[in-house]
Formats: sequence, structure tokens, C-alpha cells
Amino acid sequence: MTFTLPLLLAVQAQLAGHVDPFIGTAASGHTFPGACVPFGLVQASPDTGHGDWDHCSGYSSGDACVWGFSQTHLSGTGCSDLGDLLIQPFAADRPSDLLEELSGCLAIPSPKADESASPGYYAVTLSAFSVRAEVAASGRSAIYRFKYDGDKPPKLLVDTQWGIGGDATNQIKSCDIAYLGPEGIDGDVVRSCWVDRRYGFSVAFSHPAVHVERLPSREGEKGARHVFSFNMAKGDTLLVKVGISAKDSAAARRNREAEIPGWDFDAVRSAASAKWEDFLSRATVEGDDATKKVWYTALYHLAIQPNDISDFGEEPFYSTFSCWDTFRAAGPMYTLIAPEKASQFVSSMLEQGRRTGYLPIWALWGEENQCMIGTHSIPMIVDAWLKGVWKGDAEDAYSLVKETLAYPHPGRRKEDWHLCEAFGYYPFDIVKGESVSRTLECCYDDACAARMAAALGKMEDASFFIERSWNWRNVFDPSLGMVRGRDSRHAWRTPYDPYALGHDHERENDFTEGNAFQYTWHVLHDPEGLFEAMGGRSTFIARLDSLFGEPEKIDGLDRAVDVTGLVGQYAHGNEPSHHVIYLYTLAGAPAKAAERLREVCTRFYRTGPDGLCGNEDCGQMSAWYLFTAMGFYPLDPCGGEYVLGAPQAPSVTLKLAGGKTFTVEARNLSPENKYVKSVTLDGKRVDGGKIRHADIVRGGKLVFEMAAAEP
Repeated sequence: MTFTLPLLLAVQAQLAGHVDPFIGTAASGHTFPGACVPFGLVQASPDTGHGDWDHCSGYSSGDACVWGFSQTHLSGTGCSDLGDLLIQPFAADRPSDLLEELSGCLAIPSPKADESASPGYYAVTLSAFSVRAEVAASGRSAIYRFKYDGDKPPKLLVDTQWGIGGDATNQIKSCDIAYLGPEGIDGDVVRSCWVDRRYGFSVAFSHPAVHVERLPSREGEKGARHVFSFNMAKGDTLLVKVGISAKDSAAARRNREAEIPGWDFDAVRSAASAKWEDFLSRATVEGDDATKKVWYTALYHLAIQPNDISDFGEEPFYSTFSCWDTFRAAGPMYTLIAPEKASQFVSSMLEQGRRTGYLPIWALWGEENQCMIGTHSIPMIVDAWLKGVWKGDAEDAYSLVKETLAYPHPGRRKEDWHLCEAFGYYPFDIVKGESVSRTLECCYDDACAARMAAALGKMEDASFFIERSWNWRNVFDPSLGMVRGRDSRHAWRTPYDPYALGHDHERENDFTEGNAFQYTWHVLHDPEGLFEAMGGRSTFIARLDSLFGEPEKIDGLDRAVDVTGLVGQYAHGNEPSHHVIYLYTLAGAPAKAAERLREVCTRFYRTGPDGLCGNEDCGQMSAWYLFTAMGFYPLDPCGGEYVLGAPQAPSVTLKLAGGKTFTVEARNLSPENKYVKSVTLDGKRVDGGKIRHADIVRGGKLVFEMAAAEP
């Protein structure tokens, strides 16, 4: 059977057609709508701003203008970087007259119109210049199609000075340009923003350039802006191919030539769509159009990162590990629906650990930025090993785990193991900021290290890490039933304000992007101990009820932008709250879990650009929804157990290794029928509120009987 290209694209996009790349591009979602393939390096997208909170991804849907298309982006982060190699098609007699300044950076803006996007593809009309711009992507390269319908001479700006993060003026440390005659331009750039890094690029044109002009640089700028002119008639199309490498321009050229050897834009678009269709088919959902749009967009966001920064033909090496966010649900989701990728992610984390001397905290472009707290690559590594997903040298991996958690590392600013061991917590008069959050988060890493040590028969190490994992009790004030800062004299912080938000290790506070209300529940490895510390399950449930009944207020911090999606003092827009609702199930109140899960899904996972209530955070917000829609969640994300909740989709089918499938069915699910009456796995009743990873990967069927009233 032979298909024409439009029909072929339609067939391939059956699932991808439900994805809306604009979800999360407004409010504080910080996603971008541009073209990429699953886990690809190049993510070619329009930039509508840079250098501030609203433009961490380079794009905000409410902006009127496109300033150009850069080749690399971050999805859903709360900090900004990348935005490498901006290109902008335009039409003008004098290019310099069009340059405008945006947050200290020069570029050429144009009002945007007629935007559209689908996985692997983006298009927009730049109305100021009558240019229709389209882009499709492969792993390390992109191809653009620019149709010039204006009356002025067609031109293209190629800008190495532009960048998304911070003050772009001083970010470029060096820029070496190589002209390829009229056919294109190559370059090598060294940049310093969130991390210090280098990249190479290679640009080729389908039409020869008849003139190139290097625009003058301003004081302090070391990047370059070039304008290429083309002898084309009105209505002609210019194709532009861009290759990127984390190494150098020669590698970028090889990437471009290997991945996009010809000039067939539609073939690149079709190949990208097929890759997305393959990934999306790993977890299919039944439901109404809104359910499918939210589900498949969540899957799409999950696979935008981590990013393979290796060059074509090399062994994969992944980076963009926002571990503080993604260890909670995204990591376990990869082990479930993309185990071969999860294995590669672990190998990449271990390789970075060998180079730096400690395992990743927040890895970008193969470098460590030391953002956030804890070392939450460790839960992901141990989890993948315990599940049998990663089958490498466990002794070598454990040696890196132990090295990371037991010994000091020069330059690592949020470690201080000697304080943790001397006091049993981080004293707030010695550790200026985030003292309680650091204690709690490090306890979880220790618990994971203990599990690996015990599984390897290293019982002395296991005992050491288990003992340290109980340090959470040292910052739990039983008189309040909440966590609280403590100084080096063991005195509690006074005065005490549970609403006071904390963030930033350089300012006096006790918490990381949260407060005592949100962090009191952060005992992922010992919920039974937390129940006991609060006076038993009944008291615990009452305290959890009160969390959702508190005023929705934010105090004591000028940067409260991360704490969003409030239901009382539960903050779904930020990760420390993500497991909290599932504690209801473990405490014996699953109906209360069902009520809150329905509320969160209804309020905070919607269609439209503002459909996310907080930063998407490299797949974590999406992974929470995917698990929750299926009816279970990795409250303790290391080791392979899931706590039951209440499904939000009628049916989900997971495509597993070995040709097996696992189906989740929510019978009688409706807006009214939000409670779980019973659960069976392959016909056998499930008791205890949990299922195991092993139950899922062997294949089978999980059935929830839903009801309109509490069982």
C-alpha cells in the first residue's frame, strides 16, 4: 500500500494528534512549543523573551513577538539557560535599523500569528516580514522552512550572542566563526550561565547567500551577529539546516550531515512524528478528548528530557537531570514505560559521578550546577538497580553512592556531612539556609543507600546509612506535630511561623521552596514512623485534613513563585507536596485520598496554555499525573512499590518489555464515581493499599471498581 505524505503524516500522528505543546506555556508552566524528538539534544523553538522568571524556557504564550528561534531549551525549569544560536528570518533593506533591545540583548522582533505545533514540528507567521516559518527536528539537528512573501529583500540573522538565561551580554566567553562561503556558517562558542559549557554549530542554506554582514558588537559582547542576504523572488522558500554538538563545530557538521543529509523538510517532520508516535504508544489511554489531550501531552513532556548530548554514532550520554524534582515520579515512570532509557540514564549519571567525584545533583550539558539539595540521582540509580532495569556493575555503582554520601567534596556547597553526623541534623545557626529541608532530603538518600548496601551484603554500611536516615526525627517537634529548625545547642527556632517560606542557602530560612506545612510530611522512607510521631493514624489523618484546610497564604519570602497550586497549604505546583495525598491511603483513609486526587487533577491539569499550576520541572508534574490517572503512585520512589489512589482515566494500557501489556481499568468511573469500591489484580483482591513494580511488569490487569460513595 502506498501513502501520500499528508496521509502518511495523519496515520503516524494518531496519538501525537492529541498532544498540545502549548499546554504549560503560560502562567508558571515554563514549557516551550518548539520542535524536538524524544530525549533529543536539539529543541528548536521560538523565543519570545529571555532573562527573567517568565521566560525560563524562552517562551511565554502571552507575548506578542517572536525574537528568533534558538536551538536548545529547558522544559519547565525554574532557572534559565541555553537558547543557543538564535536565527531569525526577516525582510529589510537595512538590518541594523530593525535591531531592538530586550533585557540587554539585541534581536529582531516580529509579531506572531497563526501559530501551530505538534510533536516534532512548529510553525508561525512572522507578520512584520510576511514570512511563514516552520521547523522540524531530529536528535541533534533541525531544519527550517522560511517562505518569504514580502516585498523587501529576504535575509536571515544568525546570532551567537543571544541566550535565554540572565544577562546575555557577559555570558559568551569566546566565539570562533568559520564561513562556509555562500552555503553556510560554522562556529564554536564557550558560554557561562547556569553551567560553564561549550557548543559547536553548523548552519547550511538551500540557497546560496549573496552577501553576509557582521553587525557591530557592543561593549562586553564576544558573540557575533551575522546577517545573510539571499537573491530570492517573492514567495520563494529558504531551507536552513542547523546541527548542534556539545563538543565542537566539526561534530555539529557531522551531526547535521548524518541526520539530515538532504533538503526534504517533510521527511524530517514525518520521521519526528513517527518517533513520537512510537513513544506515545507505550502508554495508551481511553477517555474523552480532554483526558487524551492531558494524558498524551504529559507523556510528551516526560520525554523532552533527559537529553542525549552525545554526537551521532557515539554511545548515548544523557544530561538535563533535574534530580530534586524528577526522582519522585519521573524516574519511576521511566523504569516502567522506557526501561531501556532508564538504564542509559543511570549509566550517564554514574559516568558523570566518576568525572566529578560525586553523583549528580542537577546535571546540565554534562556539567553539575549544584542547584537544589540532596543527591537525588541516588534514589534513581538504586531504584533502577533493585528493579533489574539497570544491570551494570553494582559494586562500582555502590562505591560512587558511598563516596557521594560519606565523604567531603571540595566545592560542593550543600553537603557538610560532618554537621549531619555531629548533630543529627543541620543546625540553622551554622547552615544559614534550608536546614530542615536538607536534613529531610538527605535522610531519604541515606535510606536508599542503605537498601543498596544491604542488598550487596554490606551490613555495616547499611547500618550506618539506616541510622542516619532516621535523622528526620531530630527536626520533628512533637509538641507541634511539625518539623522545625534547630540550632547547634539543640534549641528549636523561636519564634516559629509554620507559614514562613524558605528558599536559597544564602538567606536565613529552614526550607527549600516551601514551609513547615509542606515539609512536615517529607518522610518518604518511614511513613509508619511519621504516623507514630504524630500520635497514631487517627491523629495523623486529622493533621492531614488540617493541611488542606489552612489559609492559602504565602509569607516570608520575596521569591514565592515556586509555591503554587495551593489547596490550603498543600502546594501541588511544587514537588515536596507530590506524595502527600497518598499518605491518606497508608494511614487508612483512602476515600479522602480519592477526594483530593480528583480535586488536584480537575483544578491543576487542564487543557490550554495555563493548564499546569506550576513549573513542569523536566517531566515531574507530568509523571505525577500519569501515575495518578492510572490509580497508583510511587510514594517511596525507590524500591518498586506503588501506593493505590483513585484512577482518573477509564482505561490505560502499558506496553511492556517482551511483548507484554499491563492494563488498568476503572469501571464505572464518572465525575460522581470518584471513590474506589474495590481493587483486583488479575482477578485477585488487592489489600493493603499497595501494588509492586513486579506485579506490573509481568503483565496483567488491574481493575478498580468505582462508586459514588465511600465504601
